[in-house]
Amino acid sequence: MTYRISYIDTSPQTDDRAPFEGRARDEFFPTEPAALARARELLEDVHCHSIVVTDDSGEPLRGVRLQLKLGMAVE
Repeated sequence: MTYRISYIDTSPQTDDRAPFEGRARDEFFPTEPAALARARELLEDVHCHSIVVTDDSGEPLRGVRLQLKLGMAVE
């Protein structure tokens, strides 16, 4: 199964775009642990926003299960 991470990257640009204009990005991973590890990295990056992890069916991973897998505290 392939997992996709979609997010908005607002890192400073070197091209002709306005500074901090968001760019949509997609990354693909062959396993859930690899995708979740990358999602955790993106959550810690101040330039990444609106992070979504989806599986092959296009359904987003979400809820308490996802928070636990990412090592986040559940309130």
